[in-house]
Amino acid sequence: MKIDRKRLEHSIEELGRIGATERGGLTRLALSDEDKRGRDLLVRWMREAGLRVTVDQMGNIFGERPGEPGRPALMMGSHADSVPTGGKYDGQLGVLCALETIRTLNDHRVRTRHPVTLVVFTNEEGARFQPAMIASGVMAGKIALEDAYNARDKDGLRLVDELERIGYLGAEPCVPRPLRAYLELHIEQGPFLEEEGLAIGVVEGIVAISWSRLTIHGVQDHAGPTPMRIRHDALVAAADVVSGVRTIAREIGGELVTTVGNLTVSPNIVNAIPGKVTLSIDMRDPQDATLDRALPRLDRVVREACEREGVRYELEHYWRVPRTPFDREVVAAIERAARATGAGYRRILSGAGHDAQYMAAIGPTGMVFVPSRDGRSHCEEEFTPMDDIEHGANTLLGAALELAGAL
Repeated sequence: MKIDRKRLEHSIEELGRIGATERGGLTRLALSDEDKRGRDLLVRWMREAGLRVTVDQMGNIFGERPGEPGRPALMMGSHADSVPTGGKYDGQLGVLCALETIRTLNDHRVRTRHPVTLVVFTNEEGARFQPAMIASGVMAGKIALEDAYNARDKDGLRLVDELERIGYLGAEPCVPRPLRAYLELHIEQGPFLEEEGLAIGVVEGIVAISWSRLTIHGVQDHAGPTPMRIRHDALVAAADVVSGVRTIAREIGGELVTTVGNLTVSPNIVNAIPGKVTLSIDMRDPQDATLDRALPRLDRVVREACEREGVRYELEHYWRVPRTPFDREVVAAIERAARATGAGYRRILSGAGHDAQYMAAIGPTGMVFVPSRDGRSHCEEEFTPMDDIEHGANTLLGAALELAGAL
């Protein structure tokens, strides 16, 4: 039994047109008008596949294919939102491969002991509302529903109000559900599979992640008459922090990665000394202990940079997700399915966060990776060859058949 390659390719292209950019990428921010259109299309496809569709309080969409009464569901899926000027594979590929798996079960009239449920999670990226993976976090009981509802985007709009505006504020409780297992296919977002000429990554777990927010308060003044000796420039302190964040990774070494990805400068004009800067700090490592070492160093870097420039600051370590190992049984089932495709594969650790990270707190979880060209993602150049997608989708199908208990 194999997936229908042409049907899957058509689905990728059709969904990828919603929010498409001129350079072949995707901008479909969570709960935007484009996200609504993408959701509407996915719901239509789910219903055409005979699924019972429901929406929960966080806008997560579920499409259930029935199994034997009383058995927990095998759940598959990912997310359909993107980062600005991102790619059309991140997230939506996992949703569409899960949908194609269900379509294939329908084609072959396969019945399963366990229900098979497709899920589309809300705001996985965290590009519009922070933190990332917010809806699966609520579902896992790790983020309070009220906190998620009150998350605001850069324009001050609340998540709950945007859910209601686009018609996806559902009535179903956003709580843990009984799970046979959760499976998620995703692009690797790194270079290793492509470098080794492999089509499939059998994911053993996800690295530990920490997000911090730094606000620096300097003294806004005129760029001309103000002598250098009396300046308190928030951006100068921020620049030292950016450099220091990179130094932390270099000094600790190993697999630690550190990133300043967002910088907001005020008043952000040519002829004024910046009076306020807000920036983000992202740190990731396979070991929680490494982040335990890195965060105090970040505290010191910020303190010393701000003291040198004579500015005030607030530093908040507001989101931390520990290293997440995946279930051995599920990983083994994915590995057997990968082997059965005849494609090259290896076990791998994810350097990016995914909804699977929170789902692992609810039930047995595993992931399938497919390669990313040049290791790139979160950009318009993001690309995965269709041959690799086909191998990955057939791996997902094989693992789903085993875990759901084909009759």
